[in-house]
Amino acid sequence: MWWFQQGLSFLPVALVVWSAASFVFSYITAIVLHHVDPLVPYISDTGTIPPERCLFGIMLNVSTFLGMATMYVRYKQVSALSPEKSRILRLNKLGLMLGWMSCFGLCIIANFQKCILYYIHVLGACLTFGVGSIYMLVQTILSYLMQPELHSKDIFWARLAVFLWSSSSILSMFVSSVVLYSGLYGQNLVQKLHWDPQESGYTPHIISTVSEWSLAFSFLSFFLTYIRDFQKISLRAMVSLQGQTLHESPGSFRAEEQALLIAGSI
Repeated sequence: MWWFQQGLSFLPVALVVWSAASFVFSYITAIVLHHVDPLVPYISDTGTIPPERCLFGIMLNVSTFLGMATMYVRYKQVSALSPEKSRILRLNKLGLMLGWMSCFGLCIIANFQKCILYYIHVLGACLTFGVGSIYMLVQTILSYLMQPELHSKDIFWARLAVFLWSSSSILSMFVSSVVLYSGLYGQNLVQKLHWDPQESGYTPHIISTVSEWSLAFSFLSFFLTYIRDFQKISLRAMVSLQGQTLHESPGSFRAEEQALLIAGSI
């Protein structure tokens, strides 16, 4: 059995590989069609003009689903490992809520392009990266609270390092974007897809775009830390028959008539 076939480790692997592919394929398509500059454009700029916009949107929608599934499995894992620790359970529920909010933001990014509905796109980015970074922090704290009995110290330090990487990328992108869009370098820069290295504003633009790519891959790196944990997880779906026929009401049969239909690994 290959390592990615063990348990549910295929979920974070699929999330990381698929999301990275959505960025790379959209970037390659936009470069080939000369829609953006080859040197580090904004990720959103590579998904602004058809046909890469269509590819970008549908692939990120799939990433949203994979992200929600991965976060739910992580939630169930922590709940099963610490059923009697109220502080961990509260943090775990908070983490799931934050994670799903971040996934909703990713769905907004996928379907509301930067050059068309800018403020909605920015809202999606804030949910994805802002709320997502808080999700990373919560999971890092959970890893700390669960060590050394349930988590190794190496996993905690790895997640802490990735969280700090993400936080520094957010800070760098925020500062450079505020400088770039302050009005000192012209108006309507949001619509601008091509930049000349000689023009003013190019330096903060490059710092901002590099920070965005760094932030995106820091998020993907965080989910890579789930792989080893997920190798030890399996989920079961239990379906019970609530009657002998499909037209009976749930209260019209005796308890002993319930039958277990399915109890298999998924």
